[in-house]
Amino acid sequence: MKIKGQALLLRIFIGEKDKADGKPLYKKIVEILKENDIAGATVIRGILGYGASSRIHTASILAISEDLPIVIEAVDREEKINKVIPEIEPFIKNGLITLEKVNVIKYSTSS
Repeated sequence: MKIKGQALLLRIFIGEKDKADGKPLYKKIVEILKENDIAGATVIRGILGYGASSRIHTASILAISEDLPIVIEAVDREEKINKVIPEIEPFIKNGLITLEKVNVIKYSTSS
């Protein structure tokens, strides 16, 4: 797969405790992205954050949270990202989904 130039960055904000089909929601989302042949995805675990509930989630030793912020990022062509969003959106009960136009400079693998 080759991507260069205009693409979309899909960013999904959820909580670490969120589940879908008995597994972590972030894992379910990445599986959906992979099944749809999205170019790549990364799951990032936050150390501090809050969302619509305004409740702060932190990884501080003094305030251990079991529901840290999770961000899933995926990049691909606009048509592929737009096609996969309806498959992911029903699983997001509490969260945020954003899209940004990006310019892919290089996308490669050594294998």
